[in-house]
Amino acid sequence: MSNPNTHKKTLTTTDVTLYTVSAILLVDQIAMSAAVGPSAIFWWLVVLVIFFIPNTLVTAELGTSYPEQGGIYAWIRDAFSTRWGARITWLYWINIALWMPAVYIMFAGIYSALFAPEMSLWSQIGMGIALCWMTTWANCLSLEKSKWIPNLGTPIKFIIILTLGVAGLMYGLNNGFANDISLSSAMANLEEGLAFIPVIVYGCLGVELVCAESDEIRNPKKSIPRAMLIAGLVTASFYIFGTAGVLAAVPAENIDMIDILATTLKELFGGSDLGNAFALVIGALMLFSLYSTMVTWTLGGNRAVAEAADEKEMPAVFGWVNRKHKAPIGAAVMTSVISSAILVLYGFMANNAEELFWTLFSFSAIIFLMPYIGMHFAFIKLRLTDANHPRPFKVPGGNTVGVLMSAMCIAVLAMAILLFFWVPGEPLDLSLLAQVGGGVIITLIIGELLVHRGEKLKQQQRRESGHIKVNSASA
Repeated sequence: MSNPNTHKKTLTTTDVTLYTVSAILLVDQIAMSAAVGPSAIFWWLVVLVIFFIPNTLVTAELGTSYPEQGGIYAWIRDAFSTRWGARITWLYWINIALWMPAVYIMFAGIYSALFAPEMSLWSQIGMGIALCWMTTWANCLSLEKSKWIPNLGTPIKFIIILTLGVAGLMYGLNNGFANDISLSSAMANLEEGLAFIPVIVYGCLGVELVCAESDEIRNPKKSIPRAMLIAGLVTASFYIFGTAGVLAAVPAENIDMIDILATTLKELFGGSDLGNAFALVIGALMLFSLYSTMVTWTLGGNRAVAEAADEKEMPAVFGWVNRKHKAPIGAAVMTSVISSAILVLYGFMANNAEELFWTLFSFSAIIFLMPYIGMHFAFIKLRLTDANHPRPFKVPGGNTVGVLMSAMCIAVLAMAILLFFWVPGEPLDLSLLAQVGGGVIITLIIGELLVHRGEKLKQQQRRESGHIKVNSASA
């Protein structure tokens, strides 16, 4: 295990809160939610009650009861074994490498819609690759410096979403709402939102990310639950408000997940030089917010896999860190190598930016949801087998309520994975199944090979250590 004394306590409660909000409040999630149509607000409320709140409470208990460097990796390792911890860490980390291309394709799409309308798909892919390596650069800085990217990104997200929400609702009041966002309208078309439930569930995840930095948090037992609960309430409010604003201004049938945010800005503020200039300013802030989101996620994911490499459960390259401030250099470089390769590969496979975005998003999201199933099983196991462990924050209601909450979260996560492949009442998309399902299977196989390699390496080291001890005793 890492020695806590090697880490400087750089994260205050405010830092942890901003970091957590930056992780779970995704501006691109507003676009994906709006694509659901008027039923999005209803589904947000449902998912908040049956998943977001229980997941946040469970994560807060795990983060304060087991505040170990590595976060989700450490919890699953402690509950089951190092083998399962390594598997989950692989999925957690590779998801980020798979997701980053999707985010940066959206970045390039928004940039193109606002600043360079003639930009080709390959130019957008080139921009995405450059952004991947800018993210690696941020990961190689000390956390004391790199934390300012999510710290700045979070208030910028507030500005963007407040602007979209207020301006959209004002536009609707003055010009008529582009969609009927009343509860009765949402209830009348619930089946339309089934395909997008995974998107909403996806937007609720990430409160645990800062726990990967637990060795650098000042007073984690108080900072973590406070940050998670505040971040959860803030994020839920902003998601619903921002989605309502976009739906008030743009007809659901015109929503394109790549350039909808740019389209909304032009719809709301275009028509005058001042309005166009304001739309471009908000658009530029939006681009920074996407970058800050990826920096936030890579910081957490790369440190988690670096911790696993330190335990010899992942290849040594992931354990290459800066000697002075422990920045996860090796993991950051590997993240960008994989993300860049995927951008190039999918550039040959996709017909347009939105298709590329959705395929990459579906692929990474399925991988992303799997570790959370493991996390909730770990919570149940630790609650039942480690009952006497001190829990500064505990899900109220005893073991029965805690286990039921985690079981409900597991069911929601499993349903979300299923809905990425198939929506009841609609034909199965065999092409999507082959692309996304095949990618998931290959990813799982690679993870198993890495876990097996790590176990063999550890066994070899134990044998060599034992041999050295025997020789020393004989001497």
